[in-house]
Amino acid sequence: MRSGIHPVSRPVVFRDRAADTAFLTTSTARSARTIEWADGNTYPLIDVEISSASHPFYTGNTRVVDTAGRVERFERRYGRAS
Repeated sequence: MRSGIHPVSRPVVFRDRAADTAFLTTSTARSARTIEWADGNTYPLIDVEISSASHPFYTGNTRVVDTAGRVERFERRYGRAS
């Protein structure tokens, strides 16, 4: 493996805003924002919209999608094909 071509992996905190949870893991992602973790150290902070803590597949919660309303709205807008 060539040296000097790979990004540096370091500890980063990913915060899921929907579930209000945070994960400390290693990543190559950069962030200007920081957060103080429970161990007293300061780490870069990256906010994410969805993670395993809030994704329906991992939590077992299903979301009801109003497909009938979407189809009816589409048919009203663009007409029904004959």
